[in-house]
Amino acid sequence: MKLLRFIPIKLTLVLILGIVVGNYFQLDVRLLLSTCLILLLVLGILRFTDKKNVSPIFGYLTVLTTLGIGVLATTLSLPENQADHYLNHDFSGSHTWRVKVAEVLKPTSFSDRYIAKIRALDEKYSEGKILLSFVTDSSLQRLQVDDELVFYGSPKEIRGPLNPHQFNYKNYLKGLGISHQFLLGKEYFIPIKNPSVTIYGMAAKARTHIIIQLRKASFGKDELSIIQALLLGQRNDISEETYTDYKNAGAVHILAVSGLHIGILLVLLQFLLRPIERLPKGKTLKLVFIVILLWGFALLSGLSASVVRAVTMFSFVAYSMYLNRPKNTFNILALSMFFILLVINPNLLFQVGFQMSYAAVLAIVWLYPLLQKLWFPKNKIVRKIWQLLSVSIAAQLGVLPISLFYFHQFPGLFFISNLLIVPALGVTLGMGILVILLSLLDSLPNFLVVIYNTLIGWMNWVISWVAQQEAFIFKNISFDAVQMVLAYGILFCCVILFTRPNFKKVIALATFIIGFQLWGIYTDYQTSEKNLLFLAHQTKNTALMYQNARTLVITANDTTRLDNIIDDYSVAERISNISYSTIKNSYLWQNKTVLVIDSLGVYQKTEIPVDYLILTQSPKLNLERAITALRPKYIIADGSNYTSYIDRWKQTCLKTKLPFHATGEKGAYYFERSN
Repeated sequence: MKLLRFIPIKLTLVLILGIVVGNYFQLDVRLLLSTCLILLLVLGILRFTDKKNVSPIFGYLTVLTTLGIGVLATTLSLPENQADHYLNHDFSGSHTWRVKVAEVLKPTSFSDRYIAKIRALDEKYSEGKILLSFVTDSSLQRLQVDDELVFYGSPKEIRGPLNPHQFNYKNYLKGLGISHQFLLGKEYFIPIKNPSVTIYGMAAKARTHIIIQLRKASFGKDELSIIQALLLGQRNDISEETYTDYKNAGAVHILAVSGLHIGILLVLLQFLLRPIERLPKGKTLKLVFIVILLWGFALLSGLSASVVRAVTMFSFVAYSMYLNRPKNTFNILALSMFFILLVINPNLLFQVGFQMSYAAVLAIVWLYPLLQKLWFPKNKIVRKIWQLLSVSIAAQLGVLPISLFYFHQFPGLFFISNLLIVPALGVTLGMGILVILLSLLDSLPNFLVVIYNTLIGWMNWVISWVAQQEAFIFKNISFDAVQMVLAYGILFCCVILFTRPNFKKVIALATFIIGFQLWGIYTDYQTSEKNLLFLAHQTKNTALMYQNARTLVITANDTTRLDNIIDDYSVAERISNISYSTIKNSYLWQNKTVLVIDSLGVYQKTEIPVDYLILTQSPKLNLERAITALRPKYIIADGSNYTSYIDRWKQTCLKTKLPFHATGEKGAYYFERSN
């Protein structure tokens, strides 16, 4: 398939390259802007002087200009290149902040969380986004989108992971443009009366009103949470158990309003609005109505990144159907991606949802026809089943390397959940829209509530049954970024070899396979050479972790609470053997002594200085006296200690000029190796 002959695909690939370059290389904005303007001017001159397009210079300059625009778009999105961004002002210490709530996040067990946009810093206009956290308080009314607050405080930088290979929430928020947070109580802020209203706020109020109306009906708790996710993009009320079931069944994409939902909605609108085509300029009116309704649904769903890219993509699809060119799907996908990255946000390229969405759609468009050519059943029922399976297989193949890289698991029975759920999703969405409309009119009949509740309950039961087949859920698969790239190379070569086999394609496939194997051998060698000891961080627990090649020894007070830390580390480091033991008072590491003082605060004076002193479980001891007796070279305090104790020990170490490491502040402590 000669996809690169299409101009939109070429330009989109060049734009992506420019965004990647701009992300990893910080270039001067003025230089980039001047370069892009000059290139655009030269392109304009060439366009009018070389009307027959004889010279290849125009093509080369177009590629170079697109590359420069990609770099410029990414560079302009950086906070340091935005004059009014709060990071470019002095915000150290406490200041007066005015913010506007932009998004309500799912609350945790301890706090309610929001994403807010900054409106002013010390009464001066400012921009940027921050994370607001409020300690859970039943007397504090939850904020809504568009609420505005004024408070006096000092922002805290969002911390990175405290243990190796844990999910990096700091980097995730940085990709959303958030680097600081505020932790507030109800007495620390003043709400602004009659705040300005935005279209996002109106949509949020509409969603809230719909949810209130739906709650008046007799829907089950789990069923109502799924209805909110399917139709309104609100997943905050889904229980952890239900969400885990959907994830393990390979059907979590159903819970996020994305391409699947928008595609089904487009088909429904095409069918329902077909009578408009009989009017003068009916096809144009139909296109306008479809695009408006699609974006209206996106707005009602909160304009999340997944919804925006899906509606953008299917708006282009609707236009191609209007032009009667529905077959040129790759061009449509390329144009939608180009538009999203250039106009909406170039940083979406680095978000896993964006990557998986386009990988799935591209795989379906490319692989589905090939699978249909591979086998075309004569029986109509078998043919429909095979078509559904083909779509599911193509989508899963497309996202498999990304899924293994980010989530390290693969649902083996994905085809069952998709085969049973996806065909009914059109009915589910259509009936759901009808339920919402009738509930808003206070005319929702009870029999329709019972039918729809039963339908959602059946869907949840199917998902739960599939998720319970744990033997078919492959978890803790080690897969890094290099393997992901090589896996896509293997997949690409397999497909093109299947379509038109020749010797060059066989060589290309063999090269990727050998590269994949060589990288596996290299990573295995790296693992076999590892020999390290570190003190992990966990609140109210002490955990020493020792890795020797593929073996991990866990020494902890409570090993039952360490599952997530151990799983994350074992997957990343390709650990095959794990053993456990209890904490001892002293260890010998690389000819260096490690002494542990626990809550008893008992230790013996030694003639040989202690290399590492670990303080755990808040021992009541005079640290200065202990330093005099033990003469340690390093002092480490883990997460099992009281914060007040750690602060006092830190001051003592500053006074005695000893290195001090608190895992709750600096993360896990790695013990040095002897040379």
